[in-house]
Amino acid sequence: MSDERPLGFVYNWVPDYRRGLLELLARRQGARYLLFGGRTLHPQDLGEQLAGLDAPVEAVRQREVGRALAAMRPRAVVASTNGRVALPAAYLAARRLGVPFVLWATIWRHPRTAAHALSWLPMRWIYAHADAVVTYGPHVSAYVARFRDGRAVFEAPQALDNEVFGAPPDAAALAAVAERTGGEPFVLFAGRLVRAKGVRVLAEAWRRLAAGGGGEPGARLAVAGEGPLSSALAGLPGVVRLGHLRHEELRPWYAAARALVLPSVPTRPFVEPWGYVVNEAFLQGTPAIVSDAVGAAAGGLAREGRNALVVPAGDPAALAAAIRRLLDDPALAERLGAAGRSDVAPYTHQAQAAGFELALADLGVARGC
Repeated sequence: MSDERPLGFVYNWVPDYRRGLLELLARRQGARYLLFGGRTLHPQDLGEQLAGLDAPVEAVRQREVGRALAAMRPRAVVASTNGRVALPAAYLAARRLGVPFVLWATIWRHPRTAAHALSWLPMRWIYAHADAVVTYGPHVSAYVARFRDGRAVFEAPQALDNEVFGAPPDAAALAAVAERTGGEPFVLFAGRLVRAKGVRVLAEAWRRLAAGGGGEPGARLAVAGEGPLSSALAGLPGVVRLGHLRHEELRPWYAAARALVLPSVPTRPFVEPWGYVVNEAFLQGTPAIVSDAVGAAAGGLAREGRNALVVPAGDPAALAAAIRRLLDDPALAERLGAAGRSDVAPYTHQAQAAGFELALADLGVARGC
């Protein structure tokens, strides 16, 4: 007989790319979500995030997670690595309730800051003692396995709504892109303008390209995003500043770009867990130029010579050479992009939900599996 108790799921917020996963788990596994916001998004500000979400949700403060789970009486608890208080509170609540605890592991290196040093031992304990761990992919699985002593680790591939993000942009949107770029070939950077995204490396690589005359004449660097390192790109020739664009506004830019560029670098607090922009570019048939510090490369989606060019993190010369290579060889870019479109097709919300369901089934608490 199926256990009708809900699946208690503790998470911080609901970005667009997560909605499909959360709704699937709500329908198939009876997931109920406790959302605590995060450092910059507090529970009282979650209204817009929850609008239209077809899943039962409750906004709570991190310190209220344990009490909310006790009231919910779930058959199992799932929590991500987000939340300094929420994660240990969810783990302890599962232990008090006598139900399995599943960790959704999202990082492949613990942050190396003084504040995070305090969380290292508790985090290591949870890695080792969670009843199951679900990860972003093999790069996170390899990291977590060091602490698990052979205990179960499951993978839920990072996914988008492929039908939405893979839909071809309309002719008017593509024409607007051509007008902004002057019809010249361009590479696209989409993300926050911060050090961890490799913005300084990108600026230096583009400076070298401009000085060396590399790439097709008139090539552009389109930059979609905002952040404190905006000034690093100031004054560089051929840079088209787009500001912040919503996902639907980015689709024609992905479709028209010669390549996406994501040159992330490790920093003390952050190593790129995945890089959803790689999925987004691949769904539009556009190849990626990424550093080896990007989770999508370490996790096996972006592959050197197959659908992407992978360069060492923090190496502007290698990045410049990769950009030049694709600007000079549109046939290569087309071949890599076609492979990317094919390779990203299995990265669906259905496959992602199935990863969680395998973990729940292993613990004997899955519905319909």
